[in-house]
Amino acid sequence: MNPAQRIYVALDTTDVDRATDFAKTLKGSVGGIKFGKEFFTANGPQGVQQVSAVGMPVFLDLKYHDIPNTVAGAIRAAQPLKPTLIDIHASGGTAMMEAAAQAASEQGSDRPLVLAVTILTSLDDDDLETMGVSDGVNNQVVRLAKLAQDCGIDGVVCSAYEIDAIRKACGLDFKLLVPGIRPKWSVTGDQKRIMTPRQAIDRGADYLVIGRPITKANDPLEAAQRIAEELA
Repeated sequence: MNPAQRIYVALDTTDVDRATDFAKTLKGSVGGIKFGKEFFTANGPQGVQQVSAVGMPVFLDLKYHDIPNTVAGAIRAAQPLKPTLIDIHASGGTAMMEAAAQAASEQGSDRPLVLAVTILTSLDDDDLETMGVSDGVNNQVVRLAKLAQDCGIDGVVCSAYEIDAIRKACGLDFKLLVPGIRPKWSVTGDQKRIMTPRQAIDRGADYLVIGRPITKANDPLEAAQRIAEELA
C-alpha cells in the first residue's frame, strides 16, 4: 500500500450530501471512508450506498456485539454495501466471533476483512478497573486479540500503544487498524491513547482511522495530503 491507502477517514457527519462531498474531495488522497453508528443510524444502508457510489473503499464501523446468529446475519446483510472492512466486538466471545468469520467467508472473493474491537481508545486502565477488569489495558487487549485470531478473525482494532504486544502475540499477517490518531498539529479531543500517524505506522499499523484532523480542517484535502506526506 502507498501511504495514502492506509488512511480511512471517519465521516463525522449525519448529512449525506456533506459526506458525499467529503468523499469526492478526498478520493485518491486517502484509502477509504469510515461509516459509524451515527451516520448509519441517521441514513441507513441507503446513505452508505449513496456516499460509497463515489467509488471509495468502505469501512463499516458498526461494532456488532450480539448473539452469534444475529451477528452472522448482520455480516450477511451488509454484503450489498460491499464493505472492505467491517468490525465486531471481541468481547462478544468465541461463538460470536466464529459465526462472524464464517458469515464473511461465505461471500467468497467479495468478503470483507472482519476486525475485532479490543478496548475502545477512549478507555484507560482506570476505566477498566471500574468495570472489574484489573489486568490493565495492554494485557486485556492482547488476550482479546489472540482470542479473535483463534476464531478466524482477520485482525483487530486497537490503540497504537498495543501494536508491539499484539504483533508479538499474533504475528505480522494479523491486520491492525488503529484509531486515536492525531497529527502533532491537531487537537487531542476525547481519546486518551493517541499517537501520531507516523508513529503508528512505524510501530506496525496496517490502517489508520483519522477523523477530525481531516474533516474539521479548513482544507480537508490539504490536511489529508499533509498526513500522507508525513507517512511517506
